[in-house]
Amino acid sequence: MNKRINLIAAAFALTALSYGLARFAYGLLLPQIREDLSLSPSTAGWIGSGAFAAYCLGIVLAFMAGPRLGERIVACLAGLLATCGMALVTIATSGGLLGLAMALAGLSTGLTSPPLAAAVARRFDAPMRSRANGAINSGTAAGIILSGAAVLAIDGAWRELYMLFMVAGAAVTVWLWFAMPGRDPLFQPPPPVLPALQRPGVPGLCLSAALMGAASTTIWTFGADIMRDSLHAPDSRIALAWIVLGAAGLAGAGTGVLTDRFGIKTVHRLALFMMGTALVILLAATFLPLLIFGVMALFGAGYILSSGAFLLWGIDLFPGRADIGLGLPFLMIAGGQTLGATLFGLLSEWSGYPVSFLCFASLLAGAGFWSPNGPDPQKPAEGFSA
Repeated sequence: MNKRINLIAAAFALTALSYGLARFAYGLLLPQIREDLSLSPSTAGWIGSGAFAAYCLGIVLAFMAGPRLGERIVACLAGLLATCGMALVTIATSGGLLGLAMALAGLSTGLTSPPLAAAVARRFDAPMRSRANGAINSGTAAGIILSGAAVLAIDGAWRELYMLFMVAGAAVTVWLWFAMPGRDPLFQPPPPVLPALQRPGVPGLCLSAALMGAASTTIWTFGADIMRDSLHAPDSRIALAWIVLGAAGLAGAGTGVLTDRFGIKTVHRLALFMMGTALVILLAATFLPLLIFGVMALFGAGYILSSGAFLLWGIDLFPGRADIGLGLPFLMIAGGQTLGATLFGLLSEWSGYPVSFLCFASLLAGAGFWSPNGPDPQKPAEGFSA
């Protein structure tokens, strides 16, 4: 197999594993987990927040250690931590142990994207990088589809599902060892990160990504719970809705093509509009239950397109450091999700889901206030060097 194709396939599989299975499957399986472990909404919220906080830590560790360890070791460590986290879920008997398992899964997710972006930067010429990164980023959607299909196949048996995910994680980790490039023999210590963060456009990128991340927790952490408790959807319909979300998210594979044609700004704002519309429409699903599928399709496509647009926006700002360009917006998305999961859990207990949804949908409007104004991501800006 061509080395570059093998790299994209393995990176796609790791993204599906760490994002789709280890991290976001928690929201899908939360109703059964809450019932078996007697978890309150606020407890489920802090477990979700812990996973997002660990994700932030993982990105920081990837920044610090990635260039020295090399892409292969960091990516394999991400696969190993995801596997260990899912193994812990299979034996979790309390919120504390489940929280530790989700934290390991979150840590693995944080370690995932920076080495993949760095490997793409080494293996692909500039004109092909946005398309390669977009294809890898859509692995999240594939993992979500797989988790939804698995729930349909093994109804309610969440421990058994995580055992299957654990086996898949071990296989992907071995694959990564052979597919990822090793440490660059010509490695030079990268320049300090902090001066680079003072570039124009960085604050807007960070604020926009944080708001998007906070708003997204409404679906990622509480979506299945809301469909079950407020919309009285059976578990089979929830799983189907999750598959629809993932299938629509595969549109994110075309993020690079769309931004090449319409620009990052247009795709960024369109994606945020799709996510916000999905949250508002979900309120009407009480009267039209089948709207759930339209909501999940809009949200899934919007989220993957949005994260892809943030990825390319960041790489545009840091053309010489793809790991920072990708890692910084993803770090801010996770920071927003860390706060958002806890705040949504508390707000929903206090005011109910309708008010909470409208408040969090407004965050997406705020995220659209900032947008990239720089050059095309394929054409490095003059004066912008790592």
